Amino acid sequence: MLLKPTRAGLTRAAKLVRAGGVIAFPTDTVYGLGAAADDEVATRRVFHIKGRPVGLPLILMVAAESQLEGFVHVDTRSEAMMRRWWPGPLTLILHAKGGGTLGVRIPKHKVALDLLRAAGPLMTTSANLHGREPAMTAADAALPGVIAVLDGGAAPDGLASTVLDLTGPEPHVLREGAITAPELLGPPPLRSG
Repeated sequence: MLLKPTRAGLTRAAKLVRAGGVIAFPTDTVYGLGAAADDEVATRRVFHIKGRPVGLPLILMVAAESQLEGFVHVDTRSEAMMRRWWPGPLTLILHAKGGGTLGVRIPKHKVALDLLRAAGPLMTTSANLHGREPAMTAADAALPGVIAVLDGGAAPDGLASTVLDLTGPEPHVLREGAITAPELLGPPPLRSG
């Protein structure tokens, strides 16, 4: 089912997610797959649809920093990164509440943010079969098992988000993507004015 990012389409997508469905949607990098963050069965379905090894974790995507409460521990270092780079193509690996770690991100894409506001936090990954090129259009993201695709046009970037691990004593870039390591770990740019 192809949904337009209208109020009706977003409401339908949110209902499908809350009912346990896996949907595809555009982000500021590529199209993603999403399932309700509090639905373990739907989350497992994401792994199955993608053919993703269970050892490779999904990313928690939210519309606002306040939605991270209950999922991860946010310290001053991670807060500074969030203020500087979010919304945007940066995934932060933080200590999860209850143990372990969890990647979190706020995308800089109107359709994704509207969906996240309507549906709540989503566990996500790129909308492609594991090891294949990421989906850049709604048609590419329509994998077998995806109940609906929210069509937001072509994904604008094509580069995956940069993944920064903040769980150790020093920040560590696990994957360089849309933001380069020197940009990320260098000093913030001087403000003019």
